[in-house]
Amino acid sequence: MSSNTKRSIAKALLDIGAVGFSPRSPITFKSGIVSPVYVDNRRLIYHPQEWQIIVDGFTSAIHDLSLGFDIVAGVAVGGVPHSSALGYILRKPAVFIRKESKGHGTGQRIEGGDVAGRRVLLLEDLVTTGGSSLSAVTALREAGAIVADVIAIVSYGFAAAASAFAAAKVSLHTLTDFVTILELAEERALYSADDEDIIRAWFRDPHAWEPAQT
Repeated sequence: MSSNTKRSIAKALLDIGAVGFSPRSPITFKSGIVSPVYVDNRRLIYHPQEWQIIVDGFTSAIHDLSLGFDIVAGVAVGGVPHSSALGYILRKPAVFIRKESKGHGTGQRIEGGDVAGRRVLLLEDLVTTGGSSLSAVTALREAGAIVADVIAIVSYGFAAAASAFAAAKVSLHTLTDFVTILELAEERALYSADDEDIIRAWFRDPHAWEPAQT
């Protein structure tokens, strides 16, 4: 993605408060990682102007990367609005993948239609460790789909996630990155110089980082 596109995506996320910084009151991810930065891209569907920027970003990325696919898929729940909108715009079939099989009915994880033998492009709102995305990739492949690419709005950029995607032979693409987000946040003075040191220390080694004792 071009630097202008990365900045426009990052600006949209910051404008709606989808990215926040709480170095003094960090949150804990599902993976157990403690973080002074949080992302809630589920806010996008409440803000149509900014959401349009994101959907346009997905469309541009598909064109720029020359990604060929038959079906667009979203990981429930965060990726589903974007994959549905993109499927509608591009006139492509869309499906979504549950995080786990239903405990009733057919018990399937993939909803919307048959993916066997079809090239599927997977959309995510956010990638942290990559576990949810790659679980969805596994479900799609077990159903006979061909999956080679995942596009996310943003990834935390963890080395472990990059290794996991590489091991699964999946290319991860993002519309923006945290370098760009932090640059814009710094321009807007969304955190102090001391807080910036904390946030950047966390990005250098999120697994080892520990919040300061107060």
